[in-house]
Amino acid sequence: MQKNGHVSDEKGQIISRLGERKAVLVDLSPAATFIAYNYNTPLAAGIFEREANWILKKIEKECGWMYRTWHPNSEDPNRVMGTINHIIWSDVFVCSLCGNEQIFWNVAVNHLDEAINDRWNCSSCGAILSKNPDTDSGCSRAQRACNTVFDSDLGRSIQRAQQVPVLIEYSVNNKRFSKRPDAYDLEILGRIESEPNSKWYPTTRIDKDVDIWYERDYRQLGVYSVNAFFTPRNIRCISWIWELVGSILDRRLRSEILFAITGIIGNLSRMNRWPRLRGPLAGTLYIPGVNYELNPVLALSRRVSLLTKLSLYEVPRSCSCLTSTQSTSHIDQLPDAFCDYIFIDPPFGSNIIYSDLSILWESWLKVQTNTISEAVIHRRKKNNAGNLSTYQTLMELSSARLYRVLKPGRWLTVEFHNTQNAVWNAIQEALLKAGFMIADVRTLDKQQGSFKQVTTFSAVKQDLVISAYKPSASFERQFLAEGGSTQGAWAFIRQHLEQLPIPIIENDVVESLSERQNYLLYDRMVAFHIMRGLAVPLSALEFYQGLVQRYLERDGMYFTPAQAAEYDRLRLKAERVEQFALFVTDEKSAVQWLRQALDPAMGGQPQTYQNLQPKFIQQLHQARHEKLPELREMLEENFLQDEAEHWYNPNPERQADLDALRQRTLLREYKEYLKGKGRLKTFRSEAVRAGFSMDWKERNYADIVQIAERLPENVLQEDQGLLMYYHNASMRLSDQPKQAALF
Repeated sequence: MQKNGHVSDEKGQIISRLGERKAVLVDLSPAATFIAYNYNTPLAAGIFEREANWILKKIEKECGWMYRTWHPNSEDPNRVMGTINHIIWSDVFVCSLCGNEQIFWNVAVNHLDEAINDRWNCSSCGAILSKNPDTDSGCSRAQRACNTVFDSDLGRSIQRAQQVPVLIEYSVNNKRFSKRPDAYDLEILGRIESEPNSKWYPTTRIDKDVDIWYERDYRQLGVYSVNAFFTPRNIRCISWIWELVGSILDRRLRSEILFAITGIIGNLSRMNRWPRLRGPLAGTLYIPGVNYELNPVLALSRRVSLLTKLSLYEVPRSCSCLTSTQSTSHIDQLPDAFCDYIFIDPPFGSNIIYSDLSILWESWLKVQTNTISEAVIHRRKKNNAGNLSTYQTLMELSSARLYRVLKPGRWLTVEFHNTQNAVWNAIQEALLKAGFMIADVRTLDKQQGSFKQVTTFSAVKQDLVISAYKPSASFERQFLAEGGSTQGAWAFIRQHLEQLPIPIIENDVVESLSERQNYLLYDRMVAFHIMRGLAVPLSALEFYQGLVQRYLERDGMYFTPAQAAEYDRLRLKAERVEQFALFVTDEKSAVQWLRQALDPAMGGQPQTYQNLQPKFIQQLHQARHEKLPELREMLEENFLQDEAEHWYNPNPERQADLDALRQRTLLREYKEYLKGKGRLKTFRSEAVRAGFSMDWKERNYADIVQIAERLPENVLQEDQGLLMYYHNASMRLSDQPKQAALF
């Protein structure tokens, strides 16, 4: 980056610049848009600091007594008053054998190593105890010690898991000390619990039909509403702060100070984990057995100081930033072709139910997420639960709106954490259905801050970055005029290759771009036609032959002539080319793996069956449903053998003959599937793909739907190609006129 803010690539060419961005920030969650608004809306640092410090002084005066302790203890005649930094609280358990109560902190915590043991010995009878013992562990299950308390917010008595303060860390004259709670500290706690809190605080219930209620042991903890995530002392102090902030007349200033408080709400709750003040566990609302109670005044003071420093790099007054709390599926207020670039970070299926996790923050803000429009797959919710179908519908609606507002020829980036192939396919299909073309998929290593090209058929349990583009307006016009023709297909490939990135060198190795492989280019061409309801004008064989004739192949990748010249110059600077990594699960991936293993240009070489067989077995992770041919059969159907019994990749002419024979074999098997009834438990996926391709060309949509609905549900949802044929055939079938009854 240059001093004037210009950002250059490795060639010194300016590719971007720092400065004002005109952004539209959209999220369904009020908590998310509250954060976005405050980060991107100007506010004078001096005004914020002055008002925040006024509130801190008022709170110290009203609530400071709750965070005082005697040093070294309340009995010492020379005692002096100190300020509490934080208190450590611990669960209490009961031995299931002798009934002895024991403080978890005393019996299960290794204080030297700052670790919590899975098991411990009862301090009375010596029995081995554990919170969650395995069946064969020999441990007895320790029971939580509970108290019966009257919950004024619920209006009834409940059982609440007992937690006790075990250690206080405090400061006197800027020196830090620690001690066990004494009589004065316990007296303060008793006073706080006995005196009613006259200030407002949220009491939103969590004992309702939401995933977190079913999945965590809140009932056993006695946690029925959001205020129970805080100690009585902290809920009282935060409620005082909230009332003072609410009295600020300036809306922007009030919002920024609330932003400072909500930024530390998690750390002020009982979710703050021991040791080392680690904060709440990400992705859940978990109250640990040993947790911290922070002093809110000190925590807010640190937060104000941090935000004041950040405000020195103040958002420009001319900043044009629009923030909206709504579903992306309804961004109708934006005009067509409005955005130069779009970045989205959609929900990850069933990984995280964001409305559940936001309940703490949104309860304080007094506004809740509209869960009807939330694109998630619920794990336990019973009523109006989101499933894969509703998730995909919302993703398709959102993708269509994004396609409309993006300028032609511009890019969309999707950051996505994938744990299920079905969800991954739903995202891809939604993008393709909207009209986007996927040009690049990479894994994002959040620890290293690096990206890696995705080369596997199924990218599971990874953070993915998907780059897709909206085809240019001129190409769309040309394709509409030539749609369904071979000219249109090759026009698509030309513009798609022009959009794909050129490989880069990293550590003297040229990366391999899987999107430039012949079979993926064919898949993209097929998808582009099917999503537009057009017949696919080229068979795989015709496509591969035409690709070799029209474009230049380098290291298993295809380029336009200009791109090939650039790649050749790049190749001279590197030691080698990265090999494509393939995960062999079915016949399609098996054949691709064999092509790579036998291709000298891709690091392979002609090999005998004896050489290939052990390597193939090592790479094979056969899907349960897959009727995979024997290795020798796949070699005979797709490759040629020389006199020395070495298998090798055939030239295009011989490949045509082999593909024609193989196609007949696959279609013969597909027709056998059509004759049958009931579920197809095991089948040859390539036969189904060949049959769907034939049926689409001949408009036999009913056959596609009939076979697809006999496939195992998980197989259909996790195979993007089969799912694409099924969804589009279903739409075409429903559009066909139905014959009226004769009588």
